[in-house]
Amino acid sequence: MQLPEGVSETDPIFPIAAASELAAMHPQTLRQYDRIGLVVPGRTRGGSRRYSARNIAQLREVARLSSEGVPLAVIQRMLDLENEVQALRGEVRALHDELREERETRPGARIFATNARGGVVTLTGTTRVRRQTDVVLWHPPRG
Repeated sequence: MQLPEGVSETDPIFPIAAASELAAMHPQTLRQYDRIGLVVPGRTRGGSRRYSARNIAQLREVARLSSEGVPLAVIQRMLDLENEVQALRGEVRALHDELREERETRPGARIFATNARGGVVTLTGTTRVRRQTDVVLWHPPRG
């Protein structure tokens, strides 16, 4: 779905009539999905539902999966996991941005990794870190 410039896929912009048409579903179905927490749109100050492009994509996916016989409870779990992945990707992007900014503004900063046993290793730009390792940004004291 092509969105106008400056509008993100998560901006709640479509009223229920437009959303039901875009998702090829009856408005009452969208209301029911909202009530059960399957696809929850944003709300205006007056309480009207406003759907995002992402909500529309989710509604289409719900329709596809339910037409294949997947129970709504399973679809709900799939959507919950998808939402969690999206949130985690956002956090990773934010951490990457923060780290890049830190490297640019504080070139003397060093990055260390510690393992579960307390071992410390200095990381370079090419060092890979194992999953169970915590990464900590260390700033040398200003002097």
